[in-house]
Amino acid sequence: MKCCGVYTFVRRFGRPYKRNRLNNKYYYKEAYINMKKITAILLSAAMLVPMAACSAQQPESGKEAEGSKAAESSNTSVSSKADENRETVFQVALLQSLTQGYYDGIIKVSELKQHGDTGIGTFEGVNGEMIVLDGKVYQALGDGSVKEADDNETVPFSNVTFFDKDLSVTLPKMENINSLKETLTKTVNENGKNLFYMVKINGTFQKMFVRSELKQEKPYKTLDKALATDQREFNYENIAGTVVALYCPDYMGGLNTPGWHFHFISDDKTKGGHILELAFDSAQAEFDSTQDFDMYLSDNSDFQKMDLAKDVSSAIKKVETNEE
Repeated sequence: MKCCGVYTFVRRFGRPYKRNRLNNKYYYKEAYINMKKITAILLSAAMLVPMAACSAQQPESGKEAEGSKAAESSNTSVSSKADENRETVFQVALLQSLTQGYYDGIIKVSELKQHGDTGIGTFEGVNGEMIVLDGKVYQALGDGSVKEADDNETVPFSNVTFFDKDLSVTLPKMENINSLKETLTKTVNENGKNLFYMVKINGTFQKMFVRSELKQEKPYKTLDKALATDQREFNYENIAGTVVALYCPDYMGGLNTPGWHFHFISDDKTKGGHILELAFDSAQAEFDSTQDFDMYLSDNSDFQKMDLAKDVSSAIKKVETNEE
């Protein structure tokens, strides 16, 4: 820490000392004084105390200084980014671009983790279904297996947020996914239907019917055509795990799909996928309501040529629900 003038980020409930208008963060000014040096100087020359106090900090040298600065910068960057994004749903591209066959990854898993610890999505070439839970990114593959995704894996579509529980609801017996949607939507309507919600549902599921898909190769087909030939379905019974669900408000129809999108991962992290049907006797649902939305888009020329205003709602319904 440098003497007389370092600015350090702090989170405070009271009024901040100073506000940086460039990045809207709050700071306070802090001076460092080496008290041992001051004591020695006071004994020898009292009039030199102010100057000596400011020069008492010994500079770090060479690689030690560089390493210290790099570590401090990295820690501050990660911490401040997490603080900024906690009330934000971060979306990679559009469900509409994925539905039309844009499967190229535009962000690495390692970077996606900086924007959230809970969410859903897929991987380059729609190589399996993504479940983000407790800060880890899982990949439910087309052969039914699940692995933790490599940080260098790339992502063409995803929604993540930093999960902070705002309310908890005990869910009664659900015999199908439509009953679950109705029950969750009732809670949404009571708490603000124009917000985003990330929901985690923990329990033992008497029925869990999920799908994944085989990796696609270029030239890519549209998603409904790819799933028509390469979708793989898995039916599990009495399986303990977590449903990760995203709710998007009605006005998101041009960027995602309004309503609910469900993914699942088992407690032992060996089974998972996009949920087509489910049933359970009871479960606990935790809701994180979020008011901010941030989207990351590709500047790739193929992406820029896409007609993203095209109505693909029927195709989205088909790939989301397995229904025509």
